[in-house]
Amino acid sequence: MKTLYHGGQKSGKSHLAEQKALELSGDTQPYYIATYDNSYGDDEMQMRIGKHQAQREENFITIEESRDLNAVVNDGNTYLIDCMSMWILNTLEIDEETLLAEVKALCTKDAHIIFVLNDVGSGVIPLDASSRKYIDRSGIIGQKLAQLCDEVYEVKLGLENRLK
Repeated sequence: MKTLYHGGQKSGKSHLAEQKALELSGDTQPYYIATYDNSYGDDEMQMRIGKHQAQREENFITIEESRDLNAVVNDGNTYLIDCMSMWILNTLEIDEETLLAEVKALCTKDAHIIFVLNDVGSGVIPLDASSRKYIDRSGIIGQKLAQLCDEVYEVKLGLENRLK
């Protein structure tokens, strides 16, 4: 089962994705793949990470992997990838086709994978090229995930709306 949770910042998508991972994992402990690259030195992000860690308590086995998701996802397990938006940011220098191939390879694994992706494309077109590339890449990868996933949920105000 592949599932995508897509929504805005602080929409509740991570919490809902965690519940889904716990539900799908049954009696085994699911894995939480944290994609944030801690090299940015951002104190506010450290606080956000702390909240996520406290929220998931000891229900998950945490794997910190900011780039090579296929290397840490194995058949027969349940994984929550939080979040694909950070993974996209961490891989901006990699060409789009390679990233789409990586997403496709992830979705062929015999594992439950729950993806979390931020909705960043609902605003104005940014002035700088790097931001435009990030937003475009988020939309393209989001479309591919939505196509490949069995279930897709849009999240607003902590409520999920099943799109697929």
